[in-house]
Amino acid sequence: MQIFINTYGSYLHVKEDMFEVKTRPDPKQKDKIKVNHIAAHKITSFVVSKGAAISTDAIALAVKHNIDIVVVENNGHPLGRFWHSKLGSTTKIRKRQLEVSMDAVGLEWIKQWLIVKLQNQAEYLGDLRKHRPKISITLAESEKRILEQCEKIAELKADSISDVAERIRGLEGTAGRLYFGGLSKSIPEEFNFKGRSFRPAQDPFNAMLNYAYGILYSRTERALMLAGLDPYVGFLHRDDYNSKSLVFDFIEPYRIHAERCVFALFSKKQVNKTFFEDISGGVSLNADGKPVLVEHFMKYLDQDTIRHKGRNQTRYNAMQLDAHNFANTLIAKEE
Repeated sequence: MQIFINTYGSYLHVKEDMFEVKTRPDPKQKDKIKVNHIAAHKITSFVVSKGAAISTDAIALAVKHNIDIVVVENNGHPLGRFWHSKLGSTTKIRKRQLEVSMDAVGLEWIKQWLIVKLQNQAEYLGDLRKHRPKISITLAESEKRILEQCEKIAELKADSISDVAERIRGLEGTAGRLYFGGLSKSIPEEFNFKGRSFRPAQDPFNAMLNYAYGILYSRTERALMLAGLDPYVGFLHRDDYNSKSLVFDFIEPYRIHAERCVFALFSKKQVNKTFFEDISGGVSLNADGKPVLVEHFMKYLDQDTIRHKGRNQTRYNAMQLDAHNFANTLIAKEE
């Protein structure tokens, strides 16, 4: 279970060897302080927004039980985390990871992840056009062109990623513009948007998607660390200073989880304009909107199942298995 603490003034500490979360009352509602007690064995991680307090006893108990505490910006973007100091895996994985980041093997992994990402995008537009006859032809054309970019990525050959990095980014960028353009045309008209916008988001859809991506970044980093991988040693993003580059590489095939979940909330009219607030230069998901997204996205990741490698798995378990498979493949270790 992943616990989200995003109410300003909340306090996470320990009482009788259990986590205790105190939530400050809303002055407008005249509520009392809310207190929740949670056993450590039920928790995998805490996600804590700025404005909350954490005791050192809570950090120590989390470390003892292999629970990570992730601190995030108000828009859901991870700032950092408390994690135990033990590596928990062979250093051979990290050494091989660094070697692969500079050769043709790394390029093949990047191609593999991006091909799945673009196939996911095309497939989703294909799903949407079945129920949107007025724009079916437009979506079909976008779907076709995305798959063309996918084929061009598959055909790339080089001795290292750096030789074709700009080409890859260009093909990926073209696919992204086609994809999000298709999503914008398919969303309820009142929430139409003009492409991707990051920090800050320029519209409600991107504000909610950015928050979902933030959750996914944190979960991806955890999956990589549990597999013994270094989140900072990436392939396509390896030159970014002080960036968790492998997280940004490895997350690509799984972005579709955030996109499908968020888009479904809009298309099913479960999103209200009161879920958002204007901030300097953009739009942000507020305290009313965050719990709605978190509830649906956690169920989507951790409860709903998909068929993965011949077995029914939750989407997050599938990601974790893929991370372990990646690490094992790096050192030629059979599952």
